[in-house]
Amino acid sequence: MTDRLVIDTRALPERAVNGIRVGLGVTGIIGVLVGILILAQPGAALIAVGWLFGLYFIVAGIVRLAASAMATNSDTAYRISGGILGLLLVASGIYTLGNPVFGASVLAAVIGIAWIIEGIAALTVRSNDRSKWFGILYGVLSIVAGIVVLFIPLTTAAFLLVFAAVFIIIGGIVQIVQAFLFGRHR
Repeated sequence: MTDRLVIDTRALPERAVNGIRVGLGVTGIIGVLVGILILAQPGAALIAVGWLFGLYFIVAGIVRLAASAMATNSDTAYRISGGILGLLLVASGIYTLGNPVFGASVLAAVIGIAWIIEGIAALTVRSNDRSKWFGILYGVLSIVAGIVVLFIPLTTAAFLLVFAAVFIIIGGIVQIVQAFLFGRHR
C-alpha cells in the first residue's frame, strides 16, 4: 500500500487514458491562454477579480440572510446578527460590483491581514532547537509582507495577479507536456 495516488496506466483502458490525456491537454491550453490574457490585460483581470469578489459577497450575503431567516430554533441574537451580516455582505457586494478595483484592494487587504496573523502565530510557536530561528524569521517576514500589502494593496494585488499568471502559464505548459507523455509507455 502506498500513501499517494498512483495511476497505473497499464491497467486503464485506452479510452480512459485518452480521456485523461485530452483533459490534461485542454486544461493546460486553457491555463496558458488565461495566463497570457492576464499578462496582456492586467487591469482588466484585476477588475474581473473585483467583480468576482463582489458576486461572492452577494451570494454569501443571501445565503447568510436565508440561513438566519430559516434558523427558527436558534437564538434571536444569532438570527439578528446573522441577518445584519447578510445585509452588510450584500451591500458590500453591490458596492464592489460598482467599484471592482475596491474589491481587489479589499481582497489584497484580507491577504495582508492573514499574513500578519500568521506571522504573529509563527512567533508564538517556537521549538527548543536551532530551527526556532527559522520560525522567528518566517514570522517576521510574514508580518512585514502583511504590512506592505496593507499599505499598497492595489500594487500588491497587481503583483499577485502577475505572479499567478506566470504560475498558470507554467502549470499549463507542464500539463500539456504531461498530456503528451501520459500513458505512452504502456
